[in-house]
Amino acid sequence: MSQSPPKKKALPPKLIIWFGRFVWTTMWKVMMSKLAPPGKSGEYLRPSSQFRNAVGLEEENPHPAAIDRYKLLVGLGCPWAHRTLIVRALKGLEDVISVSIVSPSPIAGGWIFDQPEEGCNTLAELYQLAQPGYTGRSTVPVLWDCQQNAIVNNESSEIIVMLNTAFNKFAKHPDCDLYPTELQEKIDYWNEKTYNAVNNGVYRCGFAQTQEAYNIACDELFTTLDEIDTALETTRYLCGDQVTLADIRLFTTLFRFDVVYYSLFKCSRRRIQDYPNLGLYLRDLYQLPGVAETCDLESVKQDYYGNLFPLNPGGIIPLDSDSTYLLKPHGREKIGQAIELNH
Repeated sequence: MSQSPPKKKALPPKLIIWFGRFVWTTMWKVMMSKLAPPGKSGEYLRPSSQFRNAVGLEEENPHPAAIDRYKLLVGLGCPWAHRTLIVRALKGLEDVISVSIVSPSPIAGGWIFDQPEEGCNTLAELYQLAQPGYTGRSTVPVLWDCQQNAIVNNESSEIIVMLNTAFNKFAKHPDCDLYPTELQEKIDYWNEKTYNAVNNGVYRCGFAQTQEAYNIACDELFTTLDEIDTALETTRYLCGDQVTLADIRLFTTLFRFDVVYYSLFKCSRRRIQDYPNLGLYLRDLYQLPGVAETCDLESVKQDYYGNLFPLNPGGIIPLDSDSTYLLKPHGREKIGQAIELNH
């Protein structure tokens, strides 16, 4: 009678788990270092934008204001690019400045054009066309000079200031001033406060590579959101009774918060719609004429959940994206009056 061959010993589950965690953690750190360069404590450090020229009103400016000369290159899921679309809509510049859409591609490792631009299929190729030998990040938004085949600017905070003033003589709504002189000091105050703690704060949470870095970013984020919520109890918008660039800059983060940042970026202490004032403020801004048309929640989910592989390796995209609550009455026009807000 023949003997059965000896059974091979299986690896202990503990060893398999240890090895799997070691391999995945090592790969995750490598991928995260490319996606989000960290500081010494594992905190996310956002690189600075590299193209910082401006469209001007004077004729000697290399980028003078004109109709059909400039184009915005945007990703619909990107909050920084979203700012420029909102200002373009509020100012009525749709017939003055065109828009081209790019989408993130994990395969290409960056943004790709839905339709080729200047013979380029990717945004990185267009950056090379504008500046041969460029080695920086190829980001959106981009304000592109079609006449010179040049990048004017790729810093959203500066582009929206240009859109507010430089094209006024062509705008349908030139009286819509989102950065009025008398409010600039207050606008700048809120911009500085919200940028690091909220706009970039959600990324500092999501891209943190140590528990310490995450804890610091998360505490700063919700401390600032609490402060903003308190301020909005007595004022309709951040700087008073009119919309400014400070509101636009905050809005694009708030719009994505409950769907993306709350879960994927671990900003899970509280949803925006659960705040007594911030939730209604979000609805108020969303319902401004032209704003909702710039908001594409499906693209937001696809861009974040479908393309940030280190944060969502399975690429599974949540189904719950009901945004109908944004259309409910907000009652913010009654701020300052002694009546109960309609929740």
